Parts: sequence; C-alpha cells; structure tokens
Amino acid sequence: MAKIYWDAGHGGSDPGAVANGLKEKDLTLKIVNYAMKYISDNYTGVEQKRSRTGDQTRSLSYRTNDANKWGADVFVSVHINAGGGVGYEDYIYNGGVSSNTHKLQDAIHKEVAPLFTKSRGQKRANFAVVRQSKMPAVLTENGFIDNKTDANF
Repeated sequence: MAKIYWDAGHGGSDPGAVANGLKEKDLTLKIVNYAMKYISDNYTGVEQKRSRTGDQTRSLSYRTNDANKWGADVFVSVHINAGGGVGYEDYIYNGGVSSNTHKLQDAIHKEVAPLFTKSRGQKRANFAVVRQSKMPAVLTENGFIDNKTDANF
C-alpha cells in the first residue's frame, strides 16, 4: 500500500497569491481534490490524505508533522506561482535527499510540465515542507496566477 500525502498550499487566513480574480488557496485545493480523485479512480493499493479538506489555516509544521505521523511514502505540496513569470516548476529540498526524492520529482515533472506553455525546470530550495518531511517530498508551482495565459488554464 502506497501512501500519498497531498498538501493544498495556503488556506484559511492565508490566501497565497491573488490575481486575475483567483486565489491560490482555492486553486491548490481544486488541484489536490482532482489529483486524489484521479488516483482513486485509476489505481489500487494507494491510500491518500490531504493537509486540508476546505478553507482551513494549517501551519507548515502542522502539514509536515501530520504527514510524518501518518507515515506517508511521499509528500506533494501544490502551489501556484506569482511574480510575472510563466509556466511550471517544482522543487525538492536543497540539502541531502534520497534517490527516491529525485525519482518523485522526475515523475511529477514529466507528467505536469508539458501541460503548461513553459517548463521552468526542476529546482532545489530550502522550503519548510520539503525540508521537514521525512519522506520524499516535492513542492509544485503550477503556473503563474498573475499571468493571464496561466490563469486561464
């Protein structure tokens, strides 16, 4: 049984990026709900849990502690970018990571990046959710909310 922990970025009092009439917190929850349904409909032997089911405020430590305590096999944090760019990118921790973390990032990038007009690449950063999780973890940035093309997508 594989266990996937889905983190819908932001939520509650933290809307994340806001532009083009959209809020990051709403989009990340929609993406996570879609992904969970897709996995449930198409795969067996997968257990899934999410950091939030609605518009709740969850701290970064809550998210990673919950995933660690649950014993997730992978952690996927879903976000939407802002700042005038375009396209998709994903991140893993910039410290020591397992080969399985690289495999997870490769697999997600291969499937998601082609959906966008531009791949901004596979990157590394010191984000709390990828640093504090005990399992392979990836943070995705699914387009730019302040870019009309990405926002329309």
